[in-house]
Amino acid sequence: MASKVEDFLNDGDEARIIEAIRVAESNTSGEIRVHLEKSVISTNALEKADAFDRAAQVFDMLHMNNTKHSNGVLIYVAVEDRELVIMGDKGINDVVAPNFWESTKDAIINQFKNGDTAQGLIDGILQAGKQLKKHFPKKRGDVNELGDTISVG
Repeated sequence: MASKVEDFLNDGDEARIIEAIRVAESNTSGEIRVHLEKSVISTNALEKADAFDRAAQVFDMLHMNNTKHSNGVLIYVAVEDRELVIMGDKGINDVVAPNFWESTKDAIINQFKNGDTAQGLIDGILQAGKQLKKHFPKKRGDVNELGDTISVG
């Protein structure tokens, strides 16, 4: 029996999301990653797991904090817990509007509510990509510092 993580996106959805990451990153030095996992994992069995804390762990685990301009963006989804966190590194957080991540999260959730999880992630990726392009335009010599795959935990 497939887990909810495996059911969350089909192969075609995954390909569309990876293409959206490539498009969003094509005009910026910024990096975008999507991470899916079954539920929020707590490092302390006595405490309720916190999605933001877990997203921060995944951010570090995926080396999102090692980009040259501190402009990595993580979209973290705990499928069964129905938790979504968008986390930007210091460089991008310092330049986007204070409500930017919340409005991006709302755009994703609206598509999730309509049953189109892939389009929700694509919308969020493209919105993040526009801000990354605006504040961190691609320059000569910029390289793709992190993979464009969807990671699953």
